[in-house]
Amino acid sequence: MADEKAPLLNYRLTLSRESINASSEIVGKDGRCCPQGKTPKKLGVIFGVVIPTFLSMFSVVGFLRIGFVVGQAGLYQSIVMFLVAYFIIIMTVLSVCAISTNGALAAGGAYYMISRALGPEFGGSIGIMFFFANVCGSAFYILGLVEAVTSAFAIPEDLEANQAGPYQVLPSGYWWHVLYGTVLLFLCLIVCLVGLCEVGAHIYAKATFVIFIIVTTVLASVLISFFIVKPKGVILPIHSGVNATGQIGANYTRLRLRTLESNLWPDYTVDYTTGAMMSFTTVFAVMFNGCTGIMAGSNMSGDLKNPSYSIPRGTLAAVVITFITYNLMSLLAASSCERCLLQKDYSFLADINIWKPLVTIGIYSSTMSAAMSNLIGASRVLYALSKDSLFGGVLLAFARKTSLSGNPWASVLISWALAQVVLFSGKLNTIAGIVTISFLLVYAAVNLACLALEWASAPNFRPSFRLFTWHTCVLGILGCLVMMFMISAIYAFASIAFMLLLLLLIHYLCPTNNWGYISQALIFHQVRKYLLMLDVRKDHVKFWRPQLLLMVANPRSATGLITFINDLKKSGLFVLGHVQLGLLDGLPTDPLQNCYDSWLSLVDHLNIKAFVNLTLADSVRHGIQNLLFITGFGGMRPNTLVLGFYDDCTPEDLLEGKTNAHGEQRLSFPNLRRVKETKHLQAEEYVSVIADAIKMGKNVTLGRYFDHLNREEVVGSGHKCWARSRRTGPFVDVWPLNLLRPDNCGYVDTCSLFLLQLASVLHESRAWKQTRLRLFLCVEAGWSLQAEEEEKLRGMLKELRISAQVETVAWDQVVALHWQRKRENETGSRKPDEQVEKEVELIEEEEGMHKEQEEEEAVEDGVQRFPNNAAQLTDEYISAVNRLIRQHGAPPPVVRFLYLPRPPADTNRYQAYLQQLDLLCRDLGPTLLIHGITPVVTTQL
Repeated sequence: MADEKAPLLNYRLTLSRESINASSEIVGKDGRCCPQGKTPKKLGVIFGVVIPTFLSMFSVVGFLRIGFVVGQAGLYQSIVMFLVAYFIIIMTVLSVCAISTNGALAAGGAYYMISRALGPEFGGSIGIMFFFANVCGSAFYILGLVEAVTSAFAIPEDLEANQAGPYQVLPSGYWWHVLYGTVLLFLCLIVCLVGLCEVGAHIYAKATFVIFIIVTTVLASVLISFFIVKPKGVILPIHSGVNATGQIGANYTRLRLRTLESNLWPDYTVDYTTGAMMSFTTVFAVMFNGCTGIMAGSNMSGDLKNPSYSIPRGTLAAVVITFITYNLMSLLAASSCERCLLQKDYSFLADINIWKPLVTIGIYSSTMSAAMSNLIGASRVLYALSKDSLFGGVLLAFARKTSLSGNPWASVLISWALAQVVLFSGKLNTIAGIVTISFLLVYAAVNLACLALEWASAPNFRPSFRLFTWHTCVLGILGCLVMMFMISAIYAFASIAFMLLLLLLIHYLCPTNNWGYISQALIFHQVRKYLLMLDVRKDHVKFWRPQLLLMVANPRSATGLITFINDLKKSGLFVLGHVQLGLLDGLPTDPLQNCYDSWLSLVDHLNIKAFVNLTLADSVRHGIQNLLFITGFGGMRPNTLVLGFYDDCTPEDLLEGKTNAHGEQRLSFPNLRRVKETKHLQAEEYVSVIADAIKMGKNVTLGRYFDHLNREEVVGSGHKCWARSRRTGPFVDVWPLNLLRPDNCGYVDTCSLFLLQLASVLHESRAWKQTRLRLFLCVEAGWSLQAEEEEKLRGMLKELRISAQVETVAWDQVVALHWQRKRENETGSRKPDEQVEKEVELIEEEEGMHKEQEEEEAVEDGVQRFPNNAAQLTDEYISAVNRLIRQHGAPPPVVRFLYLPRPPADTNRYQAYLQQLDLLCRDLGPTLLIHGITPVVTTQL
């Protein structure tokens, strides 16, 4: 047998390998199709991650701001700054490594990771922030390069042209600096556009490697210079604000203990480039920009051969190298340069180097490389955003334009244009805070994404990189947020507010996608945990709430009832149930699977908060029994069954052929049952369902005429005019007496209290706040205890905290009609009214004597029995009750709540029972017939 399966297994393995190879050849960068035989992803660990990350992290700060940081903050605080910065960086890198090793990583870098982990809204907003951070970062490096160029070749503003040095030939000034930055940024644009082509990719990679060799050579020369260059003096200009007013001398002492001791503690002064007073946070903002390049390798994820392998190793290697380099250079600078030299000369490394032009070359090459890296990173993020159509199909349509080889040249142009706008800030230290806060917000989001994946405990989150925990993620988030607000609370609040605004915009503009939402995994994890904690043994009547199972035979004609029950749930459970006739025997698949999407679309369309539960059964009765048994989990189970009324009314399709507020055609919901289909439920089976629910300890509610209820007109626009005259409506009428038991005058029983509770719940819902409860007290005309009974009812309502308008209704004639017709049916003759009244009194006394006995017999051995109704009702009596309800319904109420008697024990009387209910609520408008069997109210705290 094994030999027979071996060829088939080998064939499958061969086919799988061929499919994988074919897909790797055809699908190229950013998910675009590429010609077979071409491999657009060429970069590995060194060229794709280590070199771009190192060059981005070690550029302006490494060559132009090490002296600034040490001179202002001192060695101690400088080391603290690097420790804080790299602590945040390391925590973020661990999260990046975890996410990047959990699956295929496409183009987009941090945006791709966050959006696929947290969903389009959060990921898209952070992606925009990351795009702007890269744009500002590119301008930041260009301004640093301009500063280096003007320091070496520009004529100082305080000197004449004939007083300048031999190489100082360029004019100075704000607009000249903007012009130099524009030229340099345009040069970066040209290089990036050339690098995006197929041939240019090789040239760009080689050029990056050459720049890396130059930077490492210059760095080596700087470190060597601290040991071999002899002490010397350096002439520095004296600045008043940003203008030079004279000159001063400063000394390079080489490595001296005395120099180190003088540079240990902070000495914050005015920054001579901006004229602003420095502090720990402002210096940290400038220094942290040297650490923001950790995403340079991640941004190239679309060009990497194996992103999951290259990103963790390359990023960690670059971070460790730059951390050692920064701290070593800080220590050497503090040990060999006087404080004045560090504070007044940001290019001091060139002044003390063994060959001054070498440092200048290193600054130019590394800064240009970092600027280009940020420009490319920004363009890749923007292209990924546009390709995902997060802002609809129009807003970022131009950014989706690519070359024939699939490279996003339009995104590069947009990024370049925005970076050009940032250049008008003029000074490097001016935008340092904005760039830092933007990157900190992105890093916090990356940590949040990893934390959410870890907390969700999803089985498919199993990254190969395991050197992280949820503790590292939390520490990374807290570190980022704390430093954001320390740098600038205003910028931090503005960035978060802008991100939230983007989140809302994307929420409304983003199309549906299948990325998966981490929110769903987190909700599942928490809901499961709390459902296990929801112990039914700890239920208390104080905290009762309606948990409703609404059985819907035809959702097209039941939208009115569905919406009304949604208002009635009072933050409780609401489940839409449906039974489809059939058996799985003989069927290839479950026929209900294709229906769920239509039902969920109906829930979205009606804007209700409900679950959907469908079942397949051989009969409707058995299907409802199944749903009553299995719907819900733990303590969250339906306690009330809601049914539509069983009548012969022709249903109307309320979902077909109508338009919404925008004039668009409504969804047709093709998988929902059509209104013209025949009923699957007979009258006797319908009453059996009611009896089954009561046997199972469920309350029962029947809804009729809710297709006549225009909720928007009643509680929407109509409530404004009703609010001006609250005494006239709108009303919700409540009849708490069992009108089909004329021999029973009691109001305070479980069912009537349940009816009052549901009416109160409806009144407290937001949409029905303008309504008023109108409670009807049925009494005998001229009865001496009428006032006392009314007072008792008002007192009970007060204890129950239910606000209702009590109205008394004399129904002597209706009750007398019942006993008169009953006696006529028994004797076949009509008696005088006086005799009828006497017989009524005798019968009522007898009924009162047996009342306690009947209640005791209703429960036997903990099992509730349901005896037959004692009263044999006539259609004439029930019609009279119906007229009584209509006569006392002025102005007409929005909804009526009536007492639903339990079904008779004799199944042969089910048809008559249903006919009585039909006569009782005929033409009353939207009506709820309610039978409650569980205590739901209490007067205790």
